[in-house]
Amino acid sequence: MRAAELFDSRGYHVASMEDLAAAVGVAKPTIYHYFKSKSDILYAIHEEFIDLLICQHEGRSTAQLQISVDDLLLGIMQDILQLLGTHRGHVRVFFECHRSLQGDQQVAIRAKRDAYTRTVVGLLEQGKADGRFVRDPDIAAFALFGICNWAYQWYDASGSMSTVDLANKFWQILLGGITGSTTPGVVSVP
Repeated sequence: MRAAELFDSRGYHVASMEDLAAAVGVAKPTIYHYFKSKSDILYAIHEEFIDLLICQHEGRSTAQLQISVDDLLLGIMQDILQLLGTHRGHVRVFFECHRSLQGDQQVAIRAKRDAYTRTVVGLLEQGKADGRFVRDPDIAAFALFGICNWAYQWYDASGSMSTVDLANKFWQILLGGITGSTTPGVVSVP
């Protein structure tokens, strides 16, 4: 969506409906035919982004009934990071402009975000119940999101590391910490 790219480059509050019309190559009334306001466009960007993440996870988890919790969590990390290459504008707008959504729009997006977070927490709880993970699932979910979500600030999709490679490295760090261990457990600090 061109609007996401424009909001990414110029900023949501700076970009005008005239700017959006010019970026798309249509007259301003045409934009208003599809969207009542700039906020509706912002909402559409947010909805497309979170729906992509939800659909990718649901597709993976229903297509492969025997997929491990580790692979599902790694897949979630890959999904988030791959959007840096395919929907970079959406990523920045999603993380930086969510407070600019109107009341009902903000509530709807927050509900989808919360459901997605609960999915990750649920997977971590399942891993903990299986003895695979020992950490607090809620905090671990925030760590997983934090490590992935901040990458839009520095990751260069044209660089030498693919988003899949980056997700794998992040997963190894999340799983083993900076000690390099891939066995979950408590690390004693002398």
